[in-house]
Amino acid sequence: MSLDLPPLRPVLNLDPELLLRAQPVRVVFFDVDGVLTDGGLYFTEAGEAIKRFHTLDGHGLKLLQRAGITPAVVTGRDSAPLRKRLEALGVVHARYGTEDKRPAAESILAELGLDWSAAAAMGDDWPDLPMLRRAALACAPPTAHAEVLALAHVVTRRLPGAGAVRELCDLLLVASGAYARELEAAAR
Repeated sequence: MSLDLPPLRPVLNLDPELLLRAQPVRVVFFDVDGVLTDGGLYFTEAGEAIKRFHTLDGHGLKLLQRAGITPAVVTGRDSAPLRKRLEALGVVHARYGTEDKRPAAESILAELGLDWSAAAAMGDDWPDLPMLRRAALACAPPTAHAEVLALAHVVTRRLPGAGAVRELCDLLLVASGAYARELEAAAR
């Protein structure tokens, strides 16, 4: 027996000006600590760094890729857990251990044949400012430093490492026209 279910209607209600700003975005640069994670640094007794990632954020990154928007990571740190997580999510554009994030991001833009007008960035502290200042859409979690919050076009409601990245992903998916299609496909 087959049920004839009505289509799902998205419940997100987003600012039309933000949606217009987000429409040209084809690549998104993410910081890691304080964006993809809660910003805490966790170490085992052996001194090994461990990270905690949120599944909502991970699924958002996968949805971006399906919509033709490239997620990229530019981070000042490097760790095996981070590399393993990004590999599992299919994120191939990443620069690790770089404090000078602008040239790292620009090398990714060059690889993709894009410029800053097609870029969004999400960061939380001063090393992220060069990317945030140049990106067409700048985003920050609510726990970001005051100078970052002042530059952000979008400040998420959710905390870093707890769905903040997914909020930005959802905004970009709605702006690209892919959100409703992906929602319906997920609910089948």
